Amino acid sequence: MSDNHKYDESRRAGRPSEKLAARDNLISAARTMFTVHSYEKVSTRMLAEKAGVNVAMIRYYFGNKAGLFEAMVRETIEPIKKQVNQFVAASNQKELKDIMRAYYANMSAAPMFPRLIFQTMHMEPSAPQRQLLEKVLFDILRPVQDALFDSGLWEPVIRPDMDPKLCKVSFLSLMIFPFIAPQSMCDLHGIERNNEFLDALLEHNLKVLTHGFIRPELSDGEDHDSES
Repeated sequence: MSDNHKYDESRRAGRPSEKLAARDNLISAARTMFTVHSYEKVSTRMLAEKAGVNVAMIRYYFGNKAGLFEAMVRETIEPIKKQVNQFVAASNQKELKDIMRAYYANMSAAPMFPRLIFQTMHMEPSAPQRQLLEKVLFDILRPVQDALFDSGLWEPVIRPDMDPKLCKVSFLSLMIFPFIAPQSMCDLHGIERNNEFLDALLEHNLKVLTHGFIRPELSDGEDHDSES
């Protein structure tokens, strides 16, 4: 039997797509389970049941629970990392705003992930979940963070009368706070944190950036069109 024939049989059986679906389901299950429960209380069996797959799929794709946790964090952060790298390369207003767009798009699909990061980083330094998260964040985000907080990248983008350090804090606050704000605070102000609200908030925050501390001459055509 030829190799091509074997490949065709495999495709007809649907095995590759089933395995890929199993991997995606495990990543999704990990985002949910590690947000609801502490790392120690989440077993591989619980993760497999949540994903609707055999527990052997965790060993097959990730090696163990720690490998699944690490992969989940890496894959959730990767699109934002990619956009930050583009800002580092171009250092202009459009790329800066696209970081926020990428963050909102990805966190809207995984709204509990920022809270997972927030809660985990407030654990004891010896907690396994925090140690795992710090390992991944240091590996993925430290170079990105160093680049993003380089004043040399921000100075051409922001108004000369603004403090680059304070602008960075404002920028991060506009991105992150809506996803980690206590639910009781949202309830108090009648805010329903759904996709419609987040989409509207994103557009609002982009206008805050444009009319707040970004150099007017660097505003993209979209913003000028909205003012004309």
